[in-house]
Amino acid sequence: MTLYIRRESSKLWKRFCSEITTEIGLLAENWKYLLAGIILQYIHGLAAKGVHYIHRPGPTLQDLGFFLLPELGQERSYISETVFTSVFVSFFLWTFHPFILKSKKIYTVLIWCRVLAFLVACQFLRVITFYSTQLPGPNYHCREGSKVARLPWPKSALEVLEINPHGVMYGCGDLIFSSHMIFTLVFVLTYHKYGTKRFIKLFGWLIAFVQSLLIIASRKHYTVDVVVAWYTVNLVVFCLDKKLPELPDRTTVLLPVVTKDRTKEENHKLLNGNGVDPADWRPRALVNGKIDNNGAHTDNSLNGA
Repeated sequence: MTLYIRRESSKLWKRFCSEITTEIGLLAENWKYLLAGIILQYIHGLAAKGVHYIHRPGPTLQDLGFFLLPELGQERSYISETVFTSVFVSFFLWTFHPFILKSKKIYTVLIWCRVLAFLVACQFLRVITFYSTQLPGPNYHCREGSKVARLPWPKSALEVLEINPHGVMYGCGDLIFSSHMIFTLVFVLTYHKYGTKRFIKLFGWLIAFVQSLLIIASRKHYTVDVVVAWYTVNLVVFCLDKKLPELPDRTTVLLPVVTKDRTKEENHKLLNGNGVDPADWRPRALVNGKIDNNGAHTDNSLNGA
């Protein structure tokens, strides 16, 4: 038993080190996209904070979801946040599974470049939408009489650029459309395409639907915020997915033809699975120890060799 554990641990460590080497190479090529995506997440947070300054509390608007779904109450508002946190953590851990599992389909760096592109595009549309029209927030802390329904005007530029984690949870005015649903749907759509377990794909869609109901029942958003998120995120992901370069498939291993005049940069691209001429991927067969670059077999016996 001890020998088996040692052997498997050694294999796991080698697999981890090999994946680290691969991902570092990809990170060196794509760090600008990841950094831009993270910076734009911060800008989105500033935009959500900015709309809180101009939020005006008022009577809750008439809403079909509020009429159909019973109100969870302020003491149960944690339920929707718990579900969202579970989705976020689960997806985050899944994107790092190539470091541990033997069967893998994605590269961690490349999948996060894709996810951030989807998030940024959806959040850009979201910022335009909630600044166009400010609705009175339906959440408990956004209603009339609440001390945090309106933010006092900032006293310094530093205060404007500061994002308080408490303020992220208790923002007001950034309603159409739901940020929680943006993240949830992007994660579910990404796993639906690149995940391998059919049960988890179906379960992911079920969780997204339940999350929608919980957000409305918690009175964190109007029903329109959730409905708009469902079709907007799906359309954005559909369109961007067609424009972005497809991720290399790790489930099939193809060996490239190596020619003498290939540059060092081209060889590096081949190792990362991108920038390859489709003509370079051809099946190889060994006949009398020789193969030409066109895939034709050279039979020396016919030439008297």
